[in-house]
Amino acid sequence: MQSRIQAHLSTFAEIDALDLLTVIDELLIPETAYEELEESGIPPEFSDLEWEGIEVVDPVEITAELDAGERAALAVALERDNVVFLTDDLAAREFAQDQNIEVHGSIGIIALAYHREIVPSSEAASLMRSLQTETSLFITDAIVERGIELLQPNSE
Repeated sequence: MQSRIQAHLSTFAEIDALDLLTVIDELLIPETAYEELEESGIPPEFSDLEWEGIEVVDPVEITAELDAGERAALAVALERDNVVFLTDDLAAREFAQDQNIEVHGSIGIIALAYHREIVPSSEAASLMRSLQTETSLFITDAIVERGIELLQPNSE
């Protein structure tokens, strides 16, 4: 089983889709990332998730401008085997890929939720569009359309 380390939870809170994180087999949340969620207010749906809080003693120090949650999540990913790093931050994604860490973003989590039959195709497509229109993320039309293409059968 792969563990998945989530750096940003607020994106799913912004589109009222924290429940989609149930698609993740083992969700690891660095304390720093949890504290970031606390600052914006923890949605009630969060209590329904099963997750493990991870204390990070030495966050990753890199030259890229990453927030504390991403640095902490990357530190966990570097320490453990068989993990997937979940983030939408381009600099964090590039760093993870340079370190041979598998990385996916919010679009990928929504697509996985569709393929695991947690949400129907139409709702998954709507959530992907909501990431672009209702959150603080910068996601291009091309990325959203590529994500919607992942909602086709046998496209996992």
